[in-house]
Amino acid sequence: MDIQNLTIEKIQEGLLAKEFSALELTENALKNIEEKEKDIHAFLNLTATLARNSAKETDGRIARGENLLPLSGVPCSLKDAILVKGAPCTAGSRILENYIAPYDATVVKKMSEAGAIIIGKTNMDEFGMGASTENSSFGPTRNPHDLRRVPGGSSGGSAASVAAGEVTLSLGEDTGGSIRQPASFCGVVGLKPTYGAVSRAGIIALASSLDQVGPFAKTTRDAEILFNVIAGKDPLDSTSIDHTYNLQPTTYNLEGLRIGVPKEYFAKGLDPQVKEVVENAILKFQSAGATIVDIELPNTKYALAAYYIINTSEASANLARYDGVRYGMHKEADNLLSEYLATRGEGLGAEVKRRIMLGTYALSEGYYDAYYVKAQKVRSLLKQDFDSAFLKVDVIMGPTSPVLPFEFGAKTHSPMEMYLVDTYTVPVNLVGLPAISLPAGTANNLPVGLHVIAPAFQEHLLFSVGEMLEHL
Repeated sequence: MDIQNLTIEKIQEGLLAKEFSALELTENALKNIEEKEKDIHAFLNLTATLARNSAKETDGRIARGENLLPLSGVPCSLKDAILVKGAPCTAGSRILENYIAPYDATVVKKMSEAGAIIIGKTNMDEFGMGASTENSSFGPTRNPHDLRRVPGGSSGGSAASVAAGEVTLSLGEDTGGSIRQPASFCGVVGLKPTYGAVSRAGIIALASSLDQVGPFAKTTRDAEILFNVIAGKDPLDSTSIDHTYNLQPTTYNLEGLRIGVPKEYFAKGLDPQVKEVVENAILKFQSAGATIVDIELPNTKYALAAYYIINTSEASANLARYDGVRYGMHKEADNLLSEYLATRGEGLGAEVKRRIMLGTYALSEGYYDAYYVKAQKVRSLLKQDFDSAFLKVDVIMGPTSPVLPFEFGAKTHSPMEMYLVDTYTVPVNLVGLPAISLPAGTANNLPVGLHVIAPAFQEHLLFSVGEMLEHL
């Protein structure tokens, strides 16, 4: 039984045809993970008991002649910033190494109610701060396509678990590209939904105005099915929007689609090999009837700087709660301040400390207006750029990442070089739009992702484009 080739549809067809049971599929997945994890290290912990119980429920439904649920029998993984009741949730950090989640995140409840088999929690850059999963306190995840290279980040474990065929689906969380960039590096589909389309209740926060939960899958259709399950208003998350998504019929006709290609996304710094693969993918759409429109997003050049001011500012506030008093690591000392310093000094990694200091500085008296307020003004200008562009085009296309998956250690010497990996993905988070990374081809036998951006709550356009690309 090769999970790597099984989609949701094939799994459920096999279950109904009695080719295998959900429990057999689950045991096979757990065995497969055990064999592959020596090389990949995509998982931080497994939820085997929960998985087996869910599988038995699915087998019971089939035995009783009941209809299968949308995710019945489907092995799934979750980024380890997503709470699963009774399971560890570390966010890739030593400071939460022994933390056990007291409740399920809303997305986990929805997946469980849809019949998903949650296999385990995946590795990530500590608190989502990174683009390579090298910042995990528990060791790096390796790219299944080349074990010498990174899988991307911060949701590298989730992307790798799907790419390696350990699970069929995974959930990640995207603050500045943390779903799309590892999807590109690992050659899978990764969706960052519209801000507010999916509940963030029960998700360990990095930057609350940027974070959004979304799916990884091998196919666009599978990503759409998972998105349909998790999307919707949640009373536990005041930022979630009352917007219903309905599964769209599969279509391979995009004639008349207007594709915007920003010159800013094909400028200096883009690897020529990535550029060639992405341009060839865009030409496929043109040959299928789409119209290519050259556009400009002039404030893109300010996006990365604005993003890292807002990201670090919000992170410094969100991470203040990790003080060792209420939960997580606690170090004894002579007084409260010393306990804070000892706990956070040992429990937090270098990148986390760097961002806390940068964010605290940007929010401090005398610098708030000079940095944070200006960054928010850039955010408004970026939104105006996209609003103007979408008057002319239906979707915007470009590379997901300016570089191919790089070798371990290649960018860890320079935080700025690592930050530049997110240059095409961060504008989308700043303005709250939906975007997807689609496998566009390979260069030097390494995956390259096509980045597609749509107007708010137009995820159906992204899925249509993805299915078209798979069909071309």
